[in-house]
Amino acid sequence: MASWFSWNEPYYRSPRRDPADVVTDTLMLEFSWQQKEAERQQKERENEYRRLKTGVDYSWLVSTPRSSYSISTGERLGLEDLCAKVPPSCCGLVILKFREVMQANEPEVQEVSGLFRSVLMEALDHLKEEQEAQRLARQWNNKRAMSMSLVNFRSRIKINPFGSTVGLTSAVAEGAGMSDLKTVSEDVEKGMERDERSQRVWSMPDFRYKGATSSKVV
Repeated sequence: MASWFSWNEPYYRSPRRDPADVVTDTLMLEFSWQQKEAERQQKERENEYRRLKTGVDYSWLVSTPRSSYSISTGERLGLEDLCAKVPPSCCGLVILKFREVMQANEPEVQEVSGLFRSVLMEALDHLKEEQEAQRLARQWNNKRAMSMSLVNFRSRIKINPFGSTVGLTSAVAEGAGMSDLKTVSEDVEKGMERDERSQRVWSMPDFRYKGATSSKVV
């Protein structure tokens, strides 16, 4: 029984396909379907025109024609190359855009490849613009972060100019040089002391003697 169901045979997993190949096959399948649909609608328009012109309806005698129009090999390879550049996340949007363009224009079958190419080029250009905008945004954010760090560094220098111990370690070790470092608060205190002494001098009374033997204070 086991040999009937091939249980003893090893299991082979199919290799994972490249996402670019999946996108290319999906978009080209949509293109082929739209091309056949455009050819069918073109045949219907031609039959309707003949019916209106002759006044006789022969549509019941006409069988559904097979697709006869095909693009050249070089044109197909060019379309496949453009399809491979479309990211998987944009594949659905490209298909929807292509269907909208086909519905709005109702092109002839030979015009479908040109419309498909224009949709692909527009999608790739839009994607390139978005990537460029993201690159500029990252560059601006990096420059802004660098400028902010520089501003913070300068503000720390202004607030604590002697905060760094570079170049002062030897002086501190020898016990010299620290008396030469004057802070703003020390200068302010000394200035206030000088003002107080000058105010006390001017506020003292003036003792003068009018005569050598006189002790009367004026």
